[in-house]
Amino acid sequence: MSLNKKFPRLLPTSIGKGWTVTDLVDDSFKAYNGGRLAEACRLFTQKMVAGNGTVGMSLTGALTPAGLGKAAIIPLMKAGFVDWIISTGANLYHDMHYGLGMEMYAGSPFLDDVTLRKEGIIRIYDVLFDYDVLLDTDAFVREVIQGAEFQRTMATDEFHYLLGKYVAAREKKLGIKETSVLSAAYHYGVPIFTSSPGDSSIGMNVAAMALRDSKLLMDVNRDVNQTAAIVYAAKSSGEKSSVFILGGGSPKNFMLQTEPQIQEVMGIEERGHDYFLQCTDARPDTGGLSGATPAEAVSWGKIDPDNLPDCVVCYADSTITLPIITAYALTKVKPRKLKRLYDRRDAMLEKVREMYFKHGRVAKIEHRTDLDKMKKPVKGRSGRSVTGTKRDA
Repeated sequence: MSLNKKFPRLLPTSIGKGWTVTDLVDDSFKAYNGGRLAEACRLFTQKMVAGNGTVGMSLTGALTPAGLGKAAIIPLMKAGFVDWIISTGANLYHDMHYGLGMEMYAGSPFLDDVTLRKEGIIRIYDVLFDYDVLLDTDAFVREVIQGAEFQRTMATDEFHYLLGKYVAAREKKLGIKETSVLSAAYHYGVPIFTSSPGDSSIGMNVAAMALRDSKLLMDVNRDVNQTAAIVYAAKSSGEKSSVFILGGGSPKNFMLQTEPQIQEVMGIEERGHDYFLQCTDARPDTGGLSGATPAEAVSWGKIDPDNLPDCVVCYADSTITLPIITAYALTKVKPRKLKRLYDRRDAMLEKVREMYFKHGRVAKIEHRTDLDKMKKPVKGRSGRSVTGTKRDA
């Protein structure tokens, strides 16, 4: 094999004064996970956001407490580079601290937690804030969800849209802007789902209010179908579907299961997501979903096998990779027109519903041989006739 004909020569440029993020990525990130991060930047800019495709992002890990909502996620939404999101509830809860004007501090991971507990200070590794931040955020959530518009069953994207509206109003009152992912998603029409609504302080407050006769319930069935509808709307219109996964966990699975929902469950012909980008520290050899590779996802129909070369896994901390990818993308690519998928949620759901009933699994079941015609009397042990199918006989 002639290496010089198949691979580029590894000969980086010496880092100089005034180098930008794009200089570092293009000229210094050549191998190992630096090389994978460079591939991630190029995949994101040259394919995922280069055209008119739909980009979904999943958020796992304490990203918003570290300030990555304002630093990176909001700029990506504003530029039209992230069209829909699946997040842990915790990320959305801690995101509200910023939108409500509360104070977070860069501390140390080596403090005495017993002392912190006595002093009413909460620690998320090296992020610190007062216990009152939790209490005041809880109070805000409870006050908001007592409103009449919340007294019904709704999907989590609608819940977060309405919640974001009130966070945006608080931002305006405080004279701050673009501090909250929820608020920005409300402004830009970016639907945000959470795969496990009860697994966060937001869900805990919703549950507590249910004890006080609140009628608010989360429609997880709509979440499953709505996320699948977003992907199907993109693929059926000839667009690409991309997934940008930060961490892993339940949001990663909820993002990727959209394709099995379309193919396996609904029986609609599809081939999988087109582009896959993940930043994670999870290993694949433990069998967990967080570390599962895009190659493994192909076997489930989650990823189009033809596009497997366009899948990148960067084994690195998202607090390092996300700012770099964001800066690189905003430098390299012009902003896209906002898709405002939230505004089209009902139409997208109806589209996949129609396909499901006309050409999907339901249609196949309705038009196959009636099982009743296959049944014939079979004699049981008692000698009496019982009804069974040919397989039973």
